[in-house]
Amino acid sequence: MNMAYTNNPERPHVRMEAVRLVRSGWSTRKVARHMGFTQSAIVKWVKRAPHDLRARIIPTTSSRPQHHPDELAPDIVETIIAYRKKYNRGAEVLQELLRRDGILVSLSSVKRTLKRNELTYPSKWKKWHQYPPRPAPAMPGILVELDTIHVGAPEERLYLYTLLDVCSRWSHAIPSLRINTHRSLRFVDRARMISPFSFQTLQSDHGSEFSKWFTKRIMERGMAHRHSRIRTPNDNAHLERFNRTIQDECVNRLPRSLRIWQKEIPEYLDWYNQKRPHLGLGLKTPIQKIAEILIPDSKLLT
Repeated sequence: MNMAYTNNPERPHVRMEAVRLVRSGWSTRKVARHMGFTQSAIVKWVKRAPHDLRARIIPTTSSRPQHHPDELAPDIVETIIAYRKKYNRGAEVLQELLRRDGILVSLSSVKRTLKRNELTYPSKWKKWHQYPPRPAPAMPGILVELDTIHVGAPEERLYLYTLLDVCSRWSHAIPSLRINTHRSLRFVDRARMISPFSFQTLQSDHGSEFSKWFTKRIMERGMAHRHSRIRTPNDNAHLERFNRTIQDECVNRLPRSLRIWQKEIPEYLDWYNQKRPHLGLGLKTPIQKIAEILIPDSKLLT
C-alpha cells in the first residue's frame, strides 16, 4: 500500500515507532491521539510494517499511480518489442509495419515503449553540447550572437545569415541560397573583416550550420563558440529582436531575389549601424556606442 510522499527525513522512524506502540497493546485511536496523526494513517502503517520489530523504519514510497487507464495492453507492448527485435528499425517504420498488420498504435506510444525497454540507441553523430557560463557583454565583441532566417517555401527559399554584438548592437547580415557550416564560417570571417572590434565569443543555436566542424574552425581562429541552451530562446533574445527588425524594415519589403537582397541589405545595415537610434542604447547608434566605449574622444559621438 502506497503512502503520501513527504520530505520529512524523520517520518519513516515515526511510522515504525507508532507500529511498536500498537503492537505493545495501545489502540490505534490512542496512538493517533498521542502522535498527532489520523487513525486511518496508523492502521495503514501497521499493515505496511514488517513483522520483525527490530526494523527501524517504514520507508516512504511514491503515491504515483502505477498504471494509466489508457496504457497499452501487454500483448501490444510485447508485439512492439518483437517487431523491434525482428526488423531492427526505428519507431516510424515499426508503427507502419504494425498498421499493415492491423495493429493501430500512435508513434509516441511506440517510441515510449522502445525507450522504457531500453531498445533505443543514441546516434553516434549526436553531439552533446556543453554550456559554459554566458560572458557578460561589458565590451564590444565579448558576446556576438549568430543566427539564420529562412524566408519562403522550400522550393524558392532564401536564407539570411545574421550577427549582432550584444554590447553595441552592431549588426551584420548576408543573404544566401543555402546554409551549411562552410558558409557560416565565411560569414563570420567577412563580419570580422568589417567589424570595428574583434570577436571573443560567438553564440548560436543548435542548427546544423553551427555544428561541430564550425566550432572547431572558430576555436582555431582564437574565438570561443557557445551554443544557446535548449528551450531557452532568451539566450539569443537580442539577435531575435534584430531578426524581426530587419525583416519588418527591409526584407519583407523586397522581392524574393538574391540579387536584390545583395544590393539592398548592405544599404540597410549601413543605416542601421550608423544612423538608426536605438532605445536600448539611450537613442545612440551602434557606431556611437562603440566609439563611446573604445574611443571616448572620437568625433563619432557627435
